[in-house]
Amino acid sequence: MAEVIFNKLEKVYSNGFKAVHGIDLKIAEGEFMVIVGPSGCAKSTTLRMLAGLETISGGEVRIGEKVVNNLAPKDRGIAMVFQNYALYPHMTVRENLAFGLKLSKLPKDQIEQQVDEAAKILELEDLLERLPRQLSGGQAQRVAVGRAIVKKPDVFLFDEPLSNLDAKLRASMRIRISDLHKQLKKSGKPATTVYVTHDQTEAMTMGDRICVMKLGHIMQVDTPDNLYHKPKNMFVAGFIGAPEMNIRATKLVEKEGRLNIVLGDEYLPLSATHQEKLASHKDQDVFYGVRPEFVSVADEPFADACGSGEMVRVENMGHEFFVYLKVANYELTARIPSDEAKPMIDKGLHRKVYFKFDMNKCHIFDAKTEQNISL
Repeated sequence: MAEVIFNKLEKVYSNGFKAVHGIDLKIAEGEFMVIVGPSGCAKSTTLRMLAGLETISGGEVRIGEKVVNNLAPKDRGIAMVFQNYALYPHMTVRENLAFGLKLSKLPKDQIEQQVDEAAKILELEDLLERLPRQLSGGQAQRVAVGRAIVKKPDVFLFDEPLSNLDAKLRASMRIRISDLHKQLKKSGKPATTVYVTHDQTEAMTMGDRICVMKLGHIMQVDTPDNLYHKPKNMFVAGFIGAPEMNIRATKLVEKEGRLNIVLGDEYLPLSATHQEKLASHKDQDVFYGVRPEFVSVADEPFADACGSGEMVRVENMGHEFFVYLKVANYELTARIPSDEAKPMIDKGLHRKVYFKFDMNKCHIFDAKTEQNISL
């Protein structure tokens, strides 16, 4: 077991393109850290530098007490699971699991013991004599995970391991990998885990903490709950959550002694907490952000301050509806429980309805820095 530390880590390619911009990150011993971000944000590049598969241009990577910048992958105490499984097609599942251990010249009885342990943990006992071509995608990925487990590494590395699986298998493997991490921790043999994905559902359900990246920069490292409810900037606010947060340009205007955000012709007063916190930003351009579940919609005006818009589109998710309103020159998304939404929707689209925000859950972002100034 070992902690992982990135200290001013950089990656610059030979053509001068800088992919990773001096990032700092500390991953605790036994922690499950997820690195998430859109395509091209350098999350896989960062993982490959940790693995020793990509050269480091600047800064350092530490695993435990060792700086590993110049160590070969096999000497780093890591095991990696790739997106494409990377199983040897001519070897059985048992031989695939044992291959790395044989290269390490471990005794035969120890190899058998570690293979049997991994097979039991991942429920592979009945598949040990099969070839990879005889496995389903989920079974093949379990073998790939098993091959990492048998090595008993200090650090597990996962590079988008579930992206080739269908939605149902992804959900199943997500649970398996999370349970495996907890099981190893409980047994007293925990391994630090670094898991790269572009799928925020994987990130939110699996990670002890999540590192959100954008264009080679770290935007926020925090617990799933804090990323969702306390995003530090507009990028994190917009990236985490589905449907995504409503974020729109507005102005902070004082009216009747209170600060308001302006939506077209409507003024919505900030919460009491935000009034004091944002007093110095009066008359400034900002962005407001509110998650769809904190937008209420009704056929009649609300008793307190509210806005209005045209209901232009709905999406039926079964237990809830996503309701889209045209407000001024943009769309506002509301997430409404089915029982509450259906009576409104049955009256038809393209008509005027009213909405209000839970202003205690509304975020205000600086227009220039895009930092959350309401936290």
